[in-house]
Amino acid sequence: QFRSKKLSLWLSAAKAMSNCFAAFLSKPSATGVADRGAGRGRLYDNITETVGNTPCVKISDAMCPPGRTIYAKCEYFNPMSSVKDRLACAIIEDAERKGQLKPGDTVIEATSGNTGIAVAMLCAQRGYKCIITMAEPFSIERRKLMRFLGAKVIITPKAGKGSGMVAKARELAQKHGWFLCRQFENEANAAFHYATTGKEIVADFEGRRLDYYVLGYGTGGTFAGAGKAIREKRPDVKICLGEPADAGLLASGVKSERNSDGSATGSHPAFKAHPIQGWTPDFIPLITEKGAESTKYDEYIPIPGASAIEMSQKLAKTQGIFTGISGGASMYAAIEMAKKAPEGSVLVAMLADTGERYLSTPLFESIQADMNAEELQISKSTPSFQLA
Repeated sequence: QFRSKKLSLWLSAAKAMSNCFAAFLSKPSATGVADRGAGRGRLYDNITETVGNTPCVKISDAMCPPGRTIYAKCEYFNPMSSVKDRLACAIIEDAERKGQLKPGDTVIEATSGNTGIAVAMLCAQRGYKCIITMAEPFSIERRKLMRFLGAKVIITPKAGKGSGMVAKARELAQKHGWFLCRQFENEANAAFHYATTGKEIVADFEGRRLDYYVLGYGTGGTFAGAGKAIREKRPDVKICLGEPADAGLLASGVKSERNSDGSATGSHPAFKAHPIQGWTPDFIPLITEKGAESTKYDEYIPIPGASAIEMSQKLAKTQGIFTGISGGASMYAAIEMAKKAPEGSVLVAMLADTGERYLSTPLFESIQADMNAEELQISKSTPSFQLA
């Protein structure tokens, strides 16, 4: 009788929990500001658990072509303010599962900045030493952020381009026995985007129209991984891939030559320097090449560097969305795609990082630190607290 009563109580509790869970699943998603104050419904054991689940934000008519809808997936909501936080989690967590990293080890990677910042975050949280190689032209604030997180940053000459910093990282890893992330070839990169980024987009647009997924590529992990997840669940969605107009590596049809480990042997003949930091290194990453062959893309948009900068500035001034040059490039591609897409089309574009990574770059070239004439005039319109 006691066992029967205990079983009855257990079944009642299980049924109640099931009903609560079903009610939770059936609740309509919040709109507007209805979920402010709700909290996240959980606590976090460490900062890396907060990576992912970034929002898709609608772009207003101030930028969006009439009769179309564009959303921006804002990756600067990640803890280190870029999509590369996902990549760092992918590679470090995968290496730990495989026993390739142990406490006190040193991690090294070549980066234009965002990956290095993300890897430095993971290493700081996990207790690994972190070494970053980075080519000379990339913004100095990125160097400072990595060093602030405890990383050592090795600067490589401008003439060596991206392939030079990669070669330096490989050389140092071999010399010292350090763990090399190999972000451009590591399959954990695309796998993580398949499991997170792509599935987040599918979930956010469940029951809603979505016609185009728009992005560029750095390593190609987001393109190959998230693109695959979207293809599987929403095969009607077209993938639109952007490249700098001055560095049309995929557009050239020429593949990068490779070493036995899949890394590129050197610079691609179609590469020219461009201002979209984090996009399109001077070689086609192996992950990008595989993605182009398996996931594939349906549309291609070449992006002028000046247009990417202008679009980033416009996002700030008309949307309050603060993203970098690569985010501007993605939005330029989305708007160009929207102009020729059928009426009613819905697009989502990846905004990879925050504008704060670009304070020393052409993105902020026109922004003065001192008051301009108009600001001085406003200041002088009342008598107090005038600068000398």
